[in-house]
Amino acid sequence: MNSDKPKCHCGVFGIHGIEKPAIYTYYGLHALQHRGQEAAGIVSAELFNGKSVFNIHKGIGLVADVFNKPEILDKELTGKAAIGHNRYSTTGASESRKNIQPFVVNYRMGNLAVAHNGNLTNAKFLRKKLVEDGAIFQTTSDTEVILHLIARSKKERQEDQILDALSQIEGAYSLVLLTDEKLFAARDPYGFRPLSIGKLNGSFIVASETCAFDVNGAEFVRDVQPGEMIEIGEHTKSENDIVSYRISDKTDIKHCVFEFIYFSRPDSKIFGTNVDKIRRKLGKVLANYHPVEDPEGEKVIVISVPDSSNTAAIGYQNQLEKMGINSKLEIGLIRSHYIGRTFILPEQTKREVGVRVKFNTVKGVLEGRTVILIDDSIVRGTTSRQLVKLIREANPKSVHLRISSPPILNPCFYGMDFPSKNELIANKFDGNIEEIQNYLGVDSLEYLTIEEMLEAMVDHKPEHFCTACFSGKYPTEVDFNTVKEEYEP
Repeated sequence: MNSDKPKCHCGVFGIHGIEKPAIYTYYGLHALQHRGQEAAGIVSAELFNGKSVFNIHKGIGLVADVFNKPEILDKELTGKAAIGHNRYSTTGASESRKNIQPFVVNYRMGNLAVAHNGNLTNAKFLRKKLVEDGAIFQTTSDTEVILHLIARSKKERQEDQILDALSQIEGAYSLVLLTDEKLFAARDPYGFRPLSIGKLNGSFIVASETCAFDVNGAEFVRDVQPGEMIEIGEHTKSENDIVSYRISDKTDIKHCVFEFIYFSRPDSKIFGTNVDKIRRKLGKVLANYHPVEDPEGEKVIVISVPDSSNTAAIGYQNQLEKMGINSKLEIGLIRSHYIGRTFILPEQTKREVGVRVKFNTVKGVLEGRTVILIDDSIVRGTTSRQLVKLIREANPKSVHLRISSPPILNPCFYGMDFPSKNELIANKFDGNIEEIQNYLGVDSLEYLTIEEMLEAMVDHKPEHFCTACFSGKYPTEVDFNTVKEEYEP
């Protein structure tokens, strides 16, 4: 419904050492629903007649749609360990049920399941090599490459086989792996995507965000470190018992800055910092460098594009007040939360109907006012343009758009589904802010610069963030010829 937003990548969850693990996984995936609304799946491991058995249930739709019967969680997905996955496809045909994770295989060491958040930049190269060596692939997902590499490893111990596989892949990955006896979790040496460890009584949880711990009443222990693989098993009674391995001694931390700007929930703690804290700071910096005042000195109205921009709008208006600018934070846009994935517009040619179905204005708040609209990002610009048109109908004095991130000029190869470069509005207008402003129909438009955005990344070094979608500077070597077909129409 909102084409102005980057599509979320995926969410992963794993738990070990607890009765009815699928129920905790279900609630964890529900908390991570914002990271992928296309499909969901859970795999549980149990002992049956002395033999390890993997149970699996997955399907297309939201978590509540896929696991819509109590017996699925209570009776089908039994055991003492489980992993789960929310999907939005970044690679692999989205319509294929075969691409729904977790993936499960049985190889010489037993059962193995994997759930992956991210995108492997050398997946096509590895896949081609594996196929030439006789591998048969069941999916079009880059995640399946990891399973083949593990199965073909010459190492004797399973943990060494996994490490061997991870040492060959490049790009972004935060993943959980379930074996017959253990839960493994790993994060790429750049730490692109978040991955955290939690504790619930005597069991341990791994999840993309800490909000998945909160819903289960678990406590945060620590992050899985960039370039680290952890092992949790029967021996893991305390956090000190978590076995840690190094995937690579080379770590060059490059957190995805969009996790703070848009993707992660504001109530989560990622990369060691509360998301809410960073988003408020983004709003504050935005106000410092790009304030708006009413020409007659009247009160300006600050509104957000709900819900992802709410926190930045709070930070923006608070800073305006500190700067002595007469302002008020208001709810000027009401968002409907009942638009499902499959909502159909009978007249597809009337695209603006989609925005009207999802948003409506509070006219009494906006009429005759200088309105500052805060948003976190613009991708194509189509929805932003329609929103501005909707706000104009409420007869404001003027409309000023402020974006708490820089212009997006480049596609992402690390797990975000940006459209092709040609579809990006900032690229279409060669980064000319005035032309974008005219296209969107606002009285003024300002983005954060890259430097201003990084100023808001408190508790972090600026060089520890990936800004490739803004700057075009990719932290890893990207073979554009190999990945080109995925990012161009």
